[in-house]
Amino acid sequence: MTDTIFALSSGSPPAAVAIVRSSGPQAFAAGEAIAGPLPPPRQAALRELTDPRSGERIDEALVLRFSAPASATGEDIVEYQCHGGRAVVNALLDALASLPGMRLAQPGEFTRRAFANGRIDLTEAEGLADLLEAETESQRRAALLMAEGGLRRRVEDWRARLVELSARAEAAIDYADDTEETGADEAALAMAAAELAKELGSWLDRPRAEALKQGIRVVVAGPPNAGKSSLVNVLVGSEKAIVTDIAGTTRDVIEVPVAIAGVPLLLVDTAGLRLSDDKVEAIGVARAEGQVQRADILLWLGEPGQAPRHSGTILVHAQADRPERRQAPEGSLAVSAVTGEGLGELGARIIAEARARLPAEGEMALNRRQALEVGQAIDALQQARGENLVLIADALRQARAAFDRLSGRAAVEDVLDALFGRFCLGK
Repeated sequence: MTDTIFALSSGSPPAAVAIVRSSGPQAFAAGEAIAGPLPPPRQAALRELTDPRSGERIDEALVLRFSAPASATGEDIVEYQCHGGRAVVNALLDALASLPGMRLAQPGEFTRRAFANGRIDLTEAEGLADLLEAETESQRRAALLMAEGGLRRRVEDWRARLVELSARAEAAIDYADDTEETGADEAALAMAAAELAKELGSWLDRPRAEALKQGIRVVVAGPPNAGKSSLVNVLVGSEKAIVTDIAGTTRDVIEVPVAIAGVPLLLVDTAGLRLSDDKVEAIGVARAEGQVQRADILLWLGEPGQAPRHSGTILVHAQADRPERRQAPEGSLAVSAVTGEGLGELGARIIAEARARLPAEGEMALNRRQALEVGQAIDALQQARGENLVLIADALRQARAAFDRLSGRAAVEDVLDALFGRFCLGK
């Protein structure tokens, strides 16, 4: 028999209200032992909670029940909305733990049961995990699209088309001796498979979800004392990097996550690029050069002609408040961290460059795992050609298997363990 799990599903106490929920075959029995007769499904009722061991009163709470399979997990669920004091919550959790067949849930176990019971698929679970971790509006919107089943519906459509193609291939195999019939089937199957592969390829060409989750990497680089750290500090709005008049102050890479206009960025301050006999500074310079290579957007604060070759370079003429730096070179944006000159325009240019590297608003983006499976499906579909119907049918089966791994129909235990480990205890 499956254990019945329970956990605090709201924020850590103290709070005005705490939500404790249980899911599994003993949820209703446990609820009746603690709260008395349960209300009808999906109706809230005020109940007195008592410890079934001693009869001691725990709290007065709203109690709801949800009957399987029409519940979040696909199992019987009882939810307790009680006062959010630590002592109240602990007493309720202790009372639940004392009942037979009840145990504390593992992180992500409620969602994992929803997946196991077919309430959500793997892409929706991944979207939910991203939604819980979202810190910007862009991240929230993209995660919500996935969590609400946007990719699931798309995969179901792709898979239905594949199933139809497979059925046609298998039927053609049964009439393999009729060359007139099978010749037409082979051509039609190959064309349909190529069309689907092309559609999938357009999804692989989209920006990845990782850019949205981790932030666009904006690397600030240039020679020593060019104003890199001052610029990072003013963009972030706090003193994250040490600023002095001494050349070579920044020796290591400083990464600062920030959201500007709802767009997630990772600002990276680097050591000044120059030849140095100082062993520590030389290490910092080498790391700075590595960061330039990794940059999505490069803010170059040196001479324009010395800028590294990079497709996302923005030439910045920093310290423009100084008399000797009033005239910015052509193509460079004059900026001052002291007076604020040019900062608005610089921020707008950074955001414009970043948006071009992020999924468009309202557009779903594949993560690395999903893109890998879509790529596997494309590879299989590209093999569905030629005159051998058996090989065509096998290629179509391989493409279906990739879609099954994408949605979680096929065994992906290592993926599930990693995914649900990201969830909190009550989720």
